[in-house]
Amino acid sequence: MSGEVMRSSGPRQETRTPTVIELEGILRSNRVPLSRIDEVWPNLYIGDMTVAHDRFQLWKMGITHVLNAAHKQLASSGCQDFYGTAMDYYGIAACDLPSFDISAYFHSASDYIHQSLDILGGKVLVHCAFGYSRSASLVLAYLMIHHHLTLLDAVNTVAEHRRIFPNRGFLKQLRALDMKLQLGTEV
Repeated sequence: MSGEVMRSSGPRQETRTPTVIELEGILRSNRVPLSRIDEVWPNLYIGDMTVAHDRFQLWKMGITHVLNAAHKQLASSGCQDFYGTAMDYYGIAACDLPSFDISAYFHSASDYIHQSLDILGGKVLVHCAFGYSRSASLVLAYLMIHHHLTLLDAVNTVAEHRRIFPNRGFLKQLRALDMKLQLGTEV
């Protein structure tokens, strides 16, 4: 792959789902500078735990909803009480392990993001420890489910704005979602 960017023929048209190796090649070639938080879709941000714990910065940015993909994990302060009434909170206790079934949360997380962005002025932060694997996987699933992007288009869209690298197990689960969506068997 070495830096080659694969493009699909558009949202949800019959296209070959890239292999995990091809996806890793695309992600490895990403040279977007590392940062704590990035807007990857209008009003949708991916960030790390440090920025998620800075309520003042989130308030200044206008974040209204927080999806924590590292809920109840080591050093994660996130809960509704932590954010108070200023922000709505949704926690998913995902482990960043290839064997973890993050696909069980694809639809609930996607629906939360979609409903949050549908609110006038809604801005969503999706985070995990580093904003690299778990949170990125949930955002990719959201773009595939609610915006009908192929996995390849979702990866390219997010990677234009943020350096991400879902673990191999999550990439396999995203590939399975992509294939089901292309066949119309995933609702």
